[in-house]
Amino acid sequence: MIGKLTGRIDSVAGSQMILDVQGVGYLVSCSAHTLRLAGEVGDTAALWIETQVREDAINLFGFADQNEQGWFRLLTSVQGVGAKSALSILGILSPERLAGAIASGDKAALTAADGVGPKLGLRIVTELKDKVAHLMMPASLSGIKAAAALPHSGVSDDALSALLNLGYRRMEAFAAVSAAYEKLGADAKLDALIRTALAELSSHQGAA
Repeated sequence: MIGKLTGRIDSVAGSQMILDVQGVGYLVSCSAHTLRLAGEVGDTAALWIETQVREDAINLFGFADQNEQGWFRLLTSVQGVGAKSALSILGILSPERLAGAIASGDKAALTAADGVGPKLGLRIVTELKDKVAHLMMPASLSGIKAAAALPHSGVSDDALSALLNLGYRRMEAFAAVSAAYEKLGADAKLDALIRTALAELSSHQGAA
C-alpha cells in the first residue's frame, strides 16, 4: 500500500495531478483544497495517499494532511458518498468547517458541494454527528490542547457564545474555551475564562 508520495508536480488537469516520483508518474485525484496547497507545476509536493482498488482500476487520492484524509475516510463510509462527492465536499469545506456543519446539523453547507443532494446531506449529518468529537482539531489549533469535552455549564456556554460573537469559528472557540477551562478549573469565573481563552487563541496565532 502507498501511504505517502513526495515528488514534482508534472501536470494538473481538473481534480487530478500527475506527481513525478523519481521518474514514475502517479495520477492522483485531490480536492480543490489540496490542489491549492500543493503548489504549481514544477513544485515539489508531499501528499498523503488513500488507495482505492477496483476490478478495473486502482485509484489514488491525495491529501495535504492526515486530517483531510481522515475526513475522506469518514465521508466515504457513509452509504451513497463516493470518492468524487467526498472530494467535492472537502474542496469547499475545511475540516473544521465540515465538523461544525455536521455538529450543528447544517446539511445546507454540505449540499453546496457537487453531487450532494438534500437526502445525502442529511444522511451524512445523521451518521457522522456522533463521531465529530473524536476528530482531530483543525491544524490552526494544533498548539492548543482541548479537553475531551467542554463541561455543560452556564459559564462555559457564555464564554463560548462570547467568542462566537467576536467572529471566531465554533471549533476554534470550543478548543480555546476547553483549554481555558482545563487551566482554570471548574470554579472559573466568566471574565477569567474569556480572557484565558482569548490568550490561548492570541498566543497560538502569534506563534503560527
